[in-house]
Amino acid sequence: MSFPSDDPDYRGTAFPLEPFDASFGIPARPRKFQSRLRLHLTLFVLTIMSTTIAGAVHYAFFVSEFSPERMPVGPMAILLAFWSKGFWYSGTLLGILGAHEMGHYLLCRRYNVDASLPYFIPLPPLFLTGTLGAVIKIREAFPSKRVLFDIGVAGPIAGFVVLVPALFYGMTLSNVVPEPQGPALYIGEPLLFKIAAFAIVGPIRDGYTLNVHPMVFAAWFGMLATSVNLLPFGQLDGGHITYATLGRWSTPISIVTVSSAIAMTFVSMSWLLMTVMMLVMLFMLGPRHPRVIYEHEPIGLERTLIAIVALIMFILCFTPVPFQLQDLVGGR
Repeated sequence: MSFPSDDPDYRGTAFPLEPFDASFGIPARPRKFQSRLRLHLTLFVLTIMSTTIAGAVHYAFFVSEFSPERMPVGPMAILLAFWSKGFWYSGTLLGILGAHEMGHYLLCRRYNVDASLPYFIPLPPLFLTGTLGAVIKIREAFPSKRVLFDIGVAGPIAGFVVLVPALFYGMTLSNVVPEPQGPALYIGEPLLFKIAAFAIVGPIRDGYTLNVHPMVFAAWFGMLATSVNLLPFGQLDGGHITYATLGRWSTPISIVTVSSAIAMTFVSMSWLLMTVMMLVMLFMLGPRHPRVIYEHEPIGLERTLIAIVALIMFILCFTPVPFQLQDLVGGR
């Protein structure tokens, strides 16, 4: 995910007053791509810790095969027994998220569009994922629709390239077990997830369910992050792609997208956080995507085809009900 400067119209950079260059008597131009390395590193280390602890919990549930009697007693026992196994999850997830953000960042470097290094966002390990993902901040205007498109699409493609092999390999580490008795956490199965499960595991008999390895869960979260970022809304990656390809039509598409997200919260409360975030962006930045400097430059056939590839990625990674708690025995 990438966020631009606070100026909704991109009329200039988001830098403070430029330092004065006494040698020429004019303001000196600030260096691009400056980052607060200590802050980036601190957030990254905290995210490694939070996702590794979350990964240890996922591994404990994986080896228990939904059987409470096989679970170590207490959170500290789980952490001591499985902390090293938490890297199955954390390493995979941070690889996917890192690839996504570095895809944006490296394209910013290529086009000389000032941006920060990725900010990883840790969450307390009691949350399901241990992280909210990662973002970069873009500090100046996109010069053209082609540059906007390339930077916007690079992140989802880079993350997708990492998550696909992780998903398929993680499936080889998963197993099929009897369905648990009582309530369990149901995660939605995107089309790509179903393809990988059928290809590696095969059909699953009634009364049984797939016990996914933590690497698969990391890939699942990567798919969720990819589909959310590809939503054709505002200044999400999908909003950048939609604006670059469809121009002024991106505004009504953004409004339809956020309206659909609001409706989806009545289907699954797992949409609530994303919907609130989109509403905040809509209120602060408005429905219209900020204009680029050279507004009328066409993106060309090649990028249009890549936009279709991005749409296919969205379809493969999207699930209408990401997760919910319900009784598997009673039916979904």
